Amino acid sequence: MRFARRAPFGLGRLVEGREKPGVNGNTQLNGHSVHHSESTAVYGPALPEERTVHFVLDLALRIGEVQMASGAGAADATATILAVSAAYGLPHCEVDVIFTSITVACQRGTDEAPITSLRVVRSRGLDYTRLADVETLVQRITARRVDVLAARAELERITTAPHPYPRWAATLAFAGMAAAITVLIGGAAPMAAAAAVVTALVDRVGRLLNRRALPFFFQQVVGGALATGAALALIASGVLTAKPTVLVAATITVLLSGLSVVSTVQDAITGYNVTAAGRMMEISLMTAGLITGVVLALNTAIWLGMAYTPLADPLPPSAFRLPVQTIAAAASAGLFALASYAKPRALLVASVAGGVGAATYGALTLTGSGTIAASAIAAVVIGFAGGVISRRFRMPPLVVAVSGLVPLLPGLTIYRALYELAVLRDISGLPTLMLAAAIALALAAGVVLGEYLAQPVRSGLSRLERKLAGPRMSGPLRPTERRLE
Repeated sequence: MRFARRAPFGLGRLVEGREKPGVNGNTQLNGHSVHHSESTAVYGPALPEERTVHFVLDLALRIGEVQMASGAGAADATATILAVSAAYGLPHCEVDVIFTSITVACQRGTDEAPITSLRVVRSRGLDYTRLADVETLVQRITARRVDVLAARAELERITTAPHPYPRWAATLAFAGMAAAITVLIGGAAPMAAAAAVVTALVDRVGRLLNRRALPFFFQQVVGGALATGAALALIASGVLTAKPTVLVAATITVLLSGLSVVSTVQDAITGYNVTAAGRMMEISLMTAGLITGVVLALNTAIWLGMAYTPLADPLPPSAFRLPVQTIAAAASAGLFALASYAKPRALLVASVAGGVGAATYGALTLTGSGTIAASAIAAVVIGFAGGVISRRFRMPPLVVAVSGLVPLLPGLTIYRALYELAVLRDISGLPTLMLAAAIALALAAGVVLGEYLAQPVRSGLSRLERKLAGPRMSGPLRPTERRLE
């Protein structure tokens, strides 16, 4: 009797089991007894050869590396790797994702040793066009529309392609983002222009330091010190007469925008605690570097005898300013997506998400809601709307979620806390700093919850109570039929 099964899609081979006659209606297949009748064909498992397994695992690992480097969560990378390996016929794989590496083991039964591959995630940078192209490739793979060799060639083209926009366009986008945030938190036109110039300077200096391979912690120190020092210098020279609070706060928000807060909370919620701890350590270190730079600049100004410049009072909620804030928030979210090399279609969706989130936050504060509660609810709206709309436009929800949260980041709260601690020597700065941390956590948790709630809507399910695997910010929505335990 013949034991055979066609190899999975794209592998192009037919694997045959070795059989020999047995007794009492049994057949011996590779040393195992299989009962059968004379008229019934028995099909056994056909595993790809070892070199094919290595090829598929390498492809899946490279796709997971792009996702992790772009800020996707560990759950997203795991689901994508399982989907790719299953599409090309690897029967059972186990994936272990931590902050800096991805390991995949392919189980080949009890007679063969498992094959294990590992890939280290070294470089991290935001390129949402690359992330979107990889997600499109994954969709084609899981739909069985591309073989493994063509998929490997397409992935190589995606990862080696240059950024869709020149680097100076990203600098201008960051500058425009700072100007929009300045308007959002109450700054006038001259202050917005100054914030744009200072932010462009900080970005170019950071680019130069990055070429010199300076660790990111020290880049954040330089960025925070340069932003604060430039703002204080403009005030001291008489170029600006207003208080520099909103200028420094806008620049701080730009420096905070690239941190993977959303993915950190997503990893913690979905049970990838090691990766969440690693990302939390990175965020804490980057924030500490920013704090160090701001405090260093403030203390240097005091040492040079610069007069105290009191903090600007935060603007009270106003229904008349809400339309202006909504437009400014939409502009800042879209410009952040542009600076992160998102596709043109994603820029519009990110702008809408940022505007809707800011409008929701402003409306809630007008009703007397607290800052943390208003931030969380606005983030849920951003996550839900982004999760529904982004899939229809064929883009990762992560692009919309991260960009939409930018206008709500607590840059102004952080600067107030640092000013109270470094200049006023007031212990009340600690509760203010804790408030900023609580706002950031509420934003990240809210957007993950919104993405989770959006899954039944965008997948066409009729009942909300259907059990889901977890929030998906990237990768396939339903990646594999294998139950994950």
